[in-house]
Amino acid sequence: MIKSRYLVLAHFWTAFILFLAALLLGEWQMLLRSPLHAWVDIPEHYYRSVTGHGTVMAYVFPMLIAMGFGYAIVELSLKQPLIGLKWAWGAFAVAVAGALMAAAAVASGAATVLYTFYPPLIGSPFYYIGIVLVVVGSWIWVGLMAVNLRAWRRHHPGEPVPLAMYANVAGAYLWAWTAVGAALEILLQILPVALGFKSTIDAGLARVLFSWTLHAIVYFWLMPAYIAFYVIVPRAIGGRLYSDVMARLAFALFLVFAMPIGVHHLFADPEVGSGFKFVHAVFTAMVVIPTLLTVFTICASVEIAARLRGGRGVLGWLTALPWRNPAMLGLTFSFVMLGLGGAGGLINMSYQMDSTIHNTQWVTGHFHLIFGGAVVIMYFIIAYDLWPNLTLKPLAQCRLIGLQLWLWFIGIVVMTLPWHLAGLLGMPRRMAYLSR
Repeated sequence: MIKSRYLVLAHFWTAFILFLAALLLGEWQMLLRSPLHAWVDIPEHYYRSVTGHGTVMAYVFPMLIAMGFGYAIVELSLKQPLIGLKWAWGAFAVAVAGALMAAAAVASGAATVLYTFYPPLIGSPFYYIGIVLVVVGSWIWVGLMAVNLRAWRRHHPGEPVPLAMYANVAGAYLWAWTAVGAALEILLQILPVALGFKSTIDAGLARVLFSWTLHAIVYFWLMPAYIAFYVIVPRAIGGRLYSDVMARLAFALFLVFAMPIGVHHLFADPEVGSGFKFVHAVFTAMVVIPTLLTVFTICASVEIAARLRGGRGVLGWLTALPWRNPAMLGLTFSFVMLGLGGAGGLINMSYQMDSTIHNTQWVTGHFHLIFGGAVVIMYFIIAYDLWPNLTLKPLAQCRLIGLQLWLWFIGIVVMTLPWHLAGLLGMPRRMAYLSR
């Protein structure tokens, strides 16, 4: 049982409630783009919706999932009560207060700047202060993860850190570094203008600072999903992890390669030199190494589980897998979407090919396939796996869970693949109006 289960439940319930709200905003945007509805009369309403949707989905939702999952990992993997429970509740309160402050600014129409801020566009200072508070809450979580790991090491000298905690702390440290760029952009560039202390802003520098955060945050989104790949899935399907060493290497490589690669989002920016863009393209490509390590290790782990269940033959073991198990189903769907999204990402990180799809619906399709597809479906699996520990009740209705996973998978694929095609045809993204 997780002693801090109410803390974890608070994070997960809040995260999924905000997720539902952001999901409805996305559905409204899709309705406006469809032949079923006329164009919105006031374009600002569309952009306001995009700002709210992106802010919740990119920052608040994955952050609350990572924080709640991190606290659960401390107790379940380290077998010790969470140190700093009051600090954890304080971090949660600060993050939620910041999220509500930012949401109020967006809902009132005072911060229609999209979640990437787009200076010199300037919104209400309360929006930026809210985002800063969310980040501050998350940094308290990072500190608590470090404190709990240090305490465990002090009582277990010479013992290897449990894999789940090792990966959890790697994700926390990755986020600590990742958030610095956006924090500097807000505190040094945007907020002084929003508060009236300055009248000018260096938009080029602001873009570079945000790029610091913009792509590394994707790997922060992925960290809980990857922990589920390595820790939850092998156990849930009755197998074992193929290689603990390869798993740790993958997380360490993510921590290294994910940090300096954001400038590949600025390939079209004339203020960034070509050489620097090429270096970032190379580092982006290097992320394929921990990704392929993960694919190999998890596939081998799944095969072990199948053969333990009596599977035989070169491919015959596939029929022995527990396909009705939510963890097995979620893993399969996540890998399919991760493969499709990763293939599209090779285009995004190419210095030459990126020009074909830059700022088109291809980009929208790509990150929705990765985050909304491969990542979020594993967030569902994490929630289902933790449910018995958090509620002290067994997980029921596995058929209903399977149906939910199937619907999510089909919906994401049907939504995002046409976006890729529309991007190749030149359809721009983030436009309130498009010619029919």
